[in-house]
Amino acid sequence: MDIRQDNPKAPHVADLLAHHLAELRSVMGEHAQALDASGLSAPSVTFWTAWQGDVLAGFGALKQLDARHGEVKSMRAAPAARRTGAGRSILNHIIAEGRKRGYARLSLETGTAPLHAPAVALYRSAGFVSCAPFADYQASPHNQFMSLDLSR
Repeated sequence: MDIRQDNPKAPHVADLLAHHLAELRSVMGEHAQALDASGLSAPSVTFWTAWQGDVLAGFGALKQLDARHGEVKSMRAAPAARRTGAGRSILNHIIAEGRKRGYARLSLETGTAPLHAPAVALYRSAGFVSCAPFADYQASPHNQFMSLDLSR
C-alpha cells in the first residue's frame, strides 16, 4: 500500500469523497461530522490517499487540534478495497504521523450505525478506547468518541 500526502480537491478523490459523504449522511443525517473537500483542505488538516498500484484504495486525514492533540478525520476505504488492509494502512500512517508530531493523544468521532462497526473494530484493534466528546463535539445517539494515548 502506497500512502501519499494528497489534495482532497483533486479529481481522483472526488468520487470516493462524494460516496463517503453521501453514505454518512444517509445514516446520520445532520449528525454526520465528515469534512468535505474544503474542510479537508484547511491548514490544520493533512490529507493522505492510499494506493494499490494505480488504483485509489482509500483516504484519511489528521487534523491538529492543538500542539499535543490530533484528530483522525475522514477515514474511508474504497468499496473495492475493503478488507484489503487499506484502512489499516491509512490508520497506521496517521498514528505514526501523530507520534512524529509529538502528539500525546489522537481522538476521533465516528457513528453508531451498523455501517460504522468495521471502522470501530479497526480503531479498537489499534488501541483506541471510548472517551468523552472532545473539541467542539456534542454527544448524541448518532456518534461515539474514541482516543489513543500516544504518550506511552
